[in-house]
Amino acid sequence: MPYVAPEQIKRAKQMDLLTYLQHYEPQELVHFSGNVYTTRTHDSLKISNGKWCWWSRGIGGRSALDYLIKVRGMTLPEAVMRIDGQAVVMPSAPSKARETAGPRKMLLPEKNKSNDRVVAYLRGRGIHGTLIDYCLQTGRLYESRYRHNAVFVGFDPQGVPRYGALRGTSGSRFMGDASGSDKHFSFSIPAREKSTKLHLFESAIDLLSYGTLELLSGRDWRRENCLSLAGIYKPKKNMEETTPPAALTQYLKDYPQITEITLHLDNDAPGRLAAETIKALLPSTYTISDEPPQRGKDYNDYLRIVLRIRQPNSMEK
Repeated sequence: MPYVAPEQIKRAKQMDLLTYLQHYEPQELVHFSGNVYTTRTHDSLKISNGKWCWWSRGIGGRSALDYLIKVRGMTLPEAVMRIDGQAVVMPSAPSKARETAGPRKMLLPEKNKSNDRVVAYLRGRGIHGTLIDYCLQTGRLYESRYRHNAVFVGFDPQGVPRYGALRGTSGSRFMGDASGSDKHFSFSIPAREKSTKLHLFESAIDLLSYGTLELLSGRDWRRENCLSLAGIYKPKKNMEETTPPAALTQYLKDYPQITEITLHLDNDAPGRLAAETIKALLPSTYTISDEPPQRGKDYNDYLRIVLRIRQPNSMEK
């Protein structure tokens, strides 16, 4: 029987089941709905909000260690060695103070050898090859190895990856965040030169759709800053408890030269509510304009409408 030290057990208990499956058994992980996942072997085992429950057996837990022991039948030493042996993703026994103060450890999916599926998916959504190439070359976009998802990466001002948005490319509507993602640092594209204007979108694909429209109109698609909110911004019912989107607040803090903000949120009830709320919450020192898509629900809808009207060569690289 192998011996495992107390500090190894402590480290192993820190890994949740979703993180473990995403990185070491991705073929076993199945998206169920929303932020709920299940496993290919046991479809009654559900994973959500840092916990898991095997409903047909009436057992559950929080960590990957619990899962390997209770579901896979491993001994404690075997389970610890299975997790702790993957030292590349385990923090080195940080103190509680450091855990509280330091940024969460983000675990981006492993990169695929090629980005062919992601490129084909985005081209199918109408995104221009120039924008796709820029994102690939700057590390803002890549294809994950096992599920071939598009991974949109957000960086902090020091160039450290802090956020990862996952988007299915094989016909599914899968959307999610990489484990440990910090939505304060969502997907963005900076202006080519210093700019005082920021364009705001709900998603990375809407941002790239707007950039494509700018390029097709003969304008410099990187003349101004662009930021996505990593999803729909939902204000609280009580306005006094509502704060602006985390990604927007952080961006304005990191880039204090911004004085103008243009909102390009969706043309539906949630999008219109979000736009009105943001306008009400931001200080009057900012000049804010609201420019939803002229047609369609979002900017990708609008882009595809425009492309259907234009000549086929508008999709040239």
